Amino acid sequence: MSPDARKTILSGMRPTGPLHLGHIAGALRNWIKLQDVYRCYYSIASWHALSSEYMNSKAIKGNEFEVAVDWLSVGLDPEKCVIFRQSEVKEHAELHLILSMVVPLPWLERVPTFKEMQQEIQDKDLNTYGFLGYPVLQASDIIMYKADAVPVGEDQAAHIELTREIVRRFNRTFGEIFPEPQTLLTEVPRLAGTDGRKMSKSFGNAIYIKDSPETIREKLLPMKTDTRRMRRTDPGEPNDCPVFTLHRAFVPKAKQDEIARGCRTAGIGCRECKAVVIDALIETLAPYRERRARFEREPKLVWDILEDGNAKARAAARKTMDEVRAALGF
Repeated sequence: MSPDARKTILSGMRPTGPLHLGHIAGALRNWIKLQDVYRCYYSIASWHALSSEYMNSKAIKGNEFEVAVDWLSVGLDPEKCVIFRQSEVKEHAELHLILSMVVPLPWLERVPTFKEMQQEIQDKDLNTYGFLGYPVLQASDIIMYKADAVPVGEDQAAHIELTREIVRRFNRTFGEIFPEPQTLLTEVPRLAGTDGRKMSKSFGNAIYIKDSPETIREKLLPMKTDTRRMRRTDPGEPNDCPVFTLHRAFVPKAKQDEIARGCRTAGIGCRECKAVVIDALIETLAPYRERRARFEREPKLVWDILEDGNAKARAAARKTMDEVRAALGF
């Protein structure tokens, strides 16, 4: 299939620090497969990061480098996909402004993640226009490249439906410019962090792609397990064990089943269970860390890859914005 015949997808991540296991299991494995099938635009969403990190804006550029290195390390290939910095394609800001003129306020106030994020992140003031308008900026990212689909988990599907509503309203008002992007549902396993809560940088409970084997062991050995297992002889239930979420994502199925049986019959202890997943993680992350070290030694190469992606994204964005300005009569 020639590149021109492929459908387009857009996805991205906020540069708020190095990436963790949740990013591998929830997105990156899928992105790597998609780059062989679709025309892929992968955005390091700098302005999205600013919506919650505006008090620490000077850290964003360094975090962009961290994200880019992690992406390249796990297998995103700039020969197969466009990897770019959102803030270097100014057309995103222009389209966001234009869309914000036609999006009804109640549409944004009803987005479930708006209140959820405010409750989850208590140490930052998220009561801002930029944070409320986050879905409009997200919509501009998606439709800028006339994406046919967006890979998301079910918890993010509402954002794509809002983008579809925005597209319909824009097209009715100004003419048919944008296709309605489809939701490309992907399985997003919920990984537990070292404290048993959802793995997140915000909670300080993450295992990072760049963590050394020693760090992985230090983080995982004291990790919470099934509370039923007060003693080594107590049987447990893997489905209620935070550590077993890591098994599901990184341990081969046959070994998972063996560990599950051992847990339920008290045939193995929690330390043995952790040892298996620690070994699996060290093995999985080893080639990523090796490639990461090479990119860290050559930062110019990383920035050059990003600038090449920026140029490709700008070229596509300029074509879109020419159509938008003509439709508005500007």
